[in-house]
Amino acid sequence: MSAPGGRTAIAVAVAALALGACSGEKFGDLKQELATLTKDLRGKVDPLPQVKNYEPVPYKGENMLDPFVPGRIVVAQVAAGAGGAGGALQPDMNRPKEPLEAFPLDGIQMVGTLTQNKETYALVKAGANLFRVKKGNYMGQNFGLITVVDEGQISLKEVVQDSSGEWMERSTTLQIFEGPRR
Repeated sequence: MSAPGGRTAIAVAVAALALGACSGEKFGDLKQELATLTKDLRGKVDPLPQVKNYEPVPYKGENMLDPFVPGRIVVAQVAAGAGGAGGALQPDMNRPKEPLEAFPLDGIQMVGTLTQNKETYALVKAGANLFRVKKGNYMGQNFGLITVVDEGQISLKEVVQDSSGEWMERSTTLQIFEGPRR
C-alpha cells in the first residue's frame, strides 16, 4: 500500500521540478536582455511648476453702455432751415423707383465706365442685365443716390433706418469688379 502512494508523490514532485525548470529557461534570455537594456535607465520626474496665486481683476464697466442692449445710433444731421423745422432726414417715398432699386447693393457689380458728351457713366450688371448709370441715379434697396462716378468706383449715399426707427445717411461705394482675365 505504501508503494502506490509513494509513486504518486514522486511523480508529482518530478512534474513540479520539470515545470519549474521549463518556466525559468523559457523566458530567461528575455529577462536577461531586458535587465541589460534597462540597467542604465534611471527614472527622473521633473518638479511640478509653481502654482501662481489667483488675483481677481475688478470689473470697471458698470457705468459703461451695456453691449447687449440695442443702443440708438446718433447721427449728426445738418438742418436745412433755422431750428430744424421739417429738417428730419427721410427718403422720398413718392419718387418713382428706378430698375436698379430692386436689387440689393451686393448683387450689383460695376463692370466698367463710359464717357459720352463729357459725362461719365458707370456700367453695372444686375442679374442678367447690364445697366448704364450716372450721378443722380438711384440703386440698391436702401434709397442709394449715386453721388460720384469715376473709373474705379461708384459712390452712393444711402438712407437707412437705425434700430430706433430714425432715418440716417450712410456713405458707401461700389468698387469695379475685376473678374478673372481670359
